[in-house]
Amino acid sequence: MTDQNDKSASQARASRDDRLKSALRENLKRRKVQARERAASTDPSQNDDGSLNEGAAGKTGN
Repeated sequence: MTDQNDKSASQARASRDDRLKSALRENLKRRKVQARERAASTDPSQNDDGSLNEGAAGKTGN
């Protein structure tokens, strides 16, 4: 009787581990996509019109 309980417990544990692995993998993929989108949308080298963003460093003090 205890052998059957051990089997079902180990199967439940394995099933839970598989679900957790899958959830972690999907979460990592989602976070990588979000990071790529954030990096692409906040590209500091260009303005909305496509011109270079020189900022204060490109201006002279005259």
